[in-house]
Amino acid sequence: MSRIAYVNGRYCAQSEASVNIEDRGYQFGDGIYEVIHIHEGRFVDTDLHLARLARSLREIAIPAPMDDAALLVVLREVVRRNRVHEGIVYMQITRGVARRDHAFPRHVRPALVITARHGAAFPRDLASWAGSAITVPDIRWGRCDVKTVNLLANCLAKQKAREAGCYEAILIDRDGMVTEGSSTTVWAVDAAGVLRTRHLDDHILPGCTRAALTTLLHEAGIGFEERGLTEAEFRAAREIFLTSATSFVKPIVRLDGSPVADGAPGPVTARLFELFARHADGPAHNTANRLAPDATGRLATDAAGRLAPAAGIG
Repeated sequence: MSRIAYVNGRYCAQSEASVNIEDRGYQFGDGIYEVIHIHEGRFVDTDLHLARLARSLREIAIPAPMDDAALLVVLREVVRRNRVHEGIVYMQITRGVARRDHAFPRHVRPALVITARHGAAFPRDLASWAGSAITVPDIRWGRCDVKTVNLLANCLAKQKAREAGCYEAILIDRDGMVTEGSSTTVWAVDAAGVLRTRHLDDHILPGCTRAALTTLLHEAGIGFEERGLTEAEFRAAREIFLTSATSFVKPIVRLDGSPVADGAPGPVTARLFELFARHADGPAHNTANRLAPDATGRLATDAAGRLAPAAGIG
């Protein structure tokens, strides 16, 4: 069965879909995008993704082509027509079609493209889901908090990871601080046992899976800190894992060819993998807000290094 796409008001065979050669997304990268995970036929963290979509549009002054209710109707129809039970739905909005000129054109309608594709089922075995990563310099632009289609630097980083046989490239800025992965949020349990991820600013994307996970951490009574990691702290970490709409909670057990700690997923990652799996298995419209960490930023462990039970977690 041919895949079906939605392109500027029309459902069509994806093999026949097209956009104008003067679309500003094609010529300038003047557009934004979102990806939502589909699990058992349901969207995961829909509200978070639609909120980030709206923010990205505002930040680069593109009007929304339709309201959220109408957009959800189209998203569901694309998924239905493609019979996707496990996979992703992708949406891209550009400023539209106009004569090539760097300045924004006037009276132009934004262009909307939506596609869906099948993907692997949600992982259930943590050890087999684990991956490896390399580190590379962060050479991206100054507004990485906007989810634009300008991804050349990310592609170059990801390609280096692929050539090294790794899942991800983790970016280090000119100050020697970890920012994020080429397509993921980076987390680590540092040498002191504190779960950390970089604070939100213009240099990283506000991940929707990150936002969902911070809510789960809060609800489970698990402390964490939004505080950047130096490259040295990162290399000394007890555990490293990534989050994203398609990485979920993914352990990184090798970094630049060396094992992270003992080279196996750690207890913190295992707990959070379990928490997020329960979340993904939950209601169709999972919502979460970015919450402040608690005062300690530490995770309680027993003598064997396992996570102690937290309030509200069975």
